[in-house]
Amino acid sequence: MQSHPLIFDTNIAKNKPENIRHPHNNCPFCDPTTLTAVLAQDADRIWLMNKFPTLQATWQTIVIETADHDGDIATYSTEQNRAVFGFALKHWQEVIASNRFESVLLYKNFGPHSGGSLRHPHMQIVGLDDVDGYGNVVPANLSGYPVVTNGSLSVTVSDQPVMGFVEFNVATAWADHDQLADAVQKVVQYTLNDYFKGRCDSYNLFFYPVGDRVVCKIDPLFNVSPYYIGYRLAQADTPTRMREIAAEVRTKFQPK
Repeated sequence: MQSHPLIFDTNIAKNKPENIRHPHNNCPFCDPTTLTAVLAQDADRIWLMNKFPTLQATWQTIVIETADHDGDIATYSTEQNRAVFGFALKHWQEVIASNRFESVLLYKNFGPHSGGSLRHPHMQIVGLDDVDGYGNVVPANLSGYPVVTNGSLSVTVSDQPVMGFVEFNVATAWADHDQLADAVQKVVQYTLNDYFKGRCDSYNLFFYPVGDRVVCKIDPLFNVSPYYIGYRLAQADTPTRMREIAAEVRTKFQPK
C-alpha cells in the first residue's frame, strides 16, 4: 500500500535540543517549571505540546514519563511502569476518540539507534491530519511465534516483521493495561540485557489500536537494514532462531 510521505521541516528541526550523542547538553524536560503548553499532569508524568513540531500536517505532543532523566521502562518499578503506561494510553485514547485526525500514533524512542534526540524518557502522541499511519501494517505483522498466552495477554515474536530482524508483539485488552505494561517491561529488559548478548542499546515501542485490543510492538535496534531503506524488504531471523528467542523471552515470564 502506498501513502504520501510525512513532510519534515528542517527549519524547525535545526533548533531542536539533543543530548543522546552529546549528553552534557541541556535537557528541557528536567525542569518542569519551564515547560509550556501542558495538556495534563499526574505526579511527575506530563503530557504537553511538542515545542518543535517538525512534521507538517500533524499535531505533535510529548509524554514525559518521569522526572528522572536516566529512567527507563527497563528500570522502573512495577508500579511506576504501570502508571506510565496508564497515563500514556489514557491520553492516546482521548485523542483517538476526538476524531480530529485520520490516525493517531503512540510510540517511544530509546537509545542512540532509535531516531530520538533526547535521553530523558518520553513517548510521543502524534495526530496525522490526512495519513493513515497504520495503512502499511497488516495483521500478520502483529503476530508470530508464541511466547506467552495468559488471559487477554499474548506475547509473540514476529515471523512477518514490519522491518526486522526481531520484533516482539505484546497484546492485551484495553482494560488490561497493567498486564500490558508488565509484559512490555519484561521484553524491554530482555532486549537491553540479554538479546544479542546485551549489545543492543536501543529500541522503539509502537502501539496499535486493534478493535478491543491494544498491541505494543517492541523493536530492538541496531543500524537500519539497507534492504529496508532501499527496497522496503523486511528481514527476519531463521525460524529456528526465532523459536529460540521466544523460548528465551518465555523464561522472563516464569515465576521466580
